[in-house]
Amino acid sequence: MGVSLSAATPYLFHNSTDFLRSRADALLACDFFEAVTLSGTRLYVFAVIGHAGRRIRILGATAHPTASWVVQAARNLVMDLQDAGCQARYLIRDRDGKFPELFDTILADAGIEVVLSGIRIPRMNSIMERWVQTCRRGLLDRTLIWNQRHLFHALREFEQFYNAHRPHQGIANACPLHPLPEPITDPDEIARLDIHRTGRLGGLLHEYQHAA
Repeated sequence: MGVSLSAATPYLFHNSTDFLRSRADALLACDFFEAVTLSGTRLYVFAVIGHAGRRIRILGATAHPTASWVVQAARNLVMDLQDAGCQARYLIRDRDGKFPELFDTILADAGIEVVLSGIRIPRMNSIMERWVQTCRRGLLDRTLIWNQRHLFHALREFEQFYNAHRPHQGIANACPLHPLPEPITDPDEIARLDIHRTGRLGGLLHEYQHAA
């Protein structure tokens, strides 16, 4: 079972902001959010984000988030974290009924303690919620989703863009998977900058790079 961060357990931390900051390197957060296709089908997307590095992992999208589907998503997450050498110790989630007890058990077996966000404490999962809004503004609100396959393709493209190219103020304008490049200090190099733009998803997303 997850650990509650409600007012009934104030001994867990004095301030939720202090809790998040002190454990950022070992902290993940997850959530479901909805997307609707052109036919009106409602799909549920499950994503996980790391607090320290801001890396996003989109674990899947389905019209039927059954207990078995969510449990398999937990197993996939554990394997992905192990492959990446991620030393996560906590995962924040809300009290959504989509999460079966076995979800928490699988994570606990991997050494990850599930932490339930407190009632009326939205900042407990603020980084995940901000990413969902970023995904909506940057992708879902600007894309007509045909079906589940199209949604998953678009989300994968956005995931790669977010992790490998988009700078983040929360990590000093670096990308989750790439450090900041060395600054250009030679005036001659600055005068000869040659920037190439690459489009993703038909030009919906843009990546800018120095020419080789």
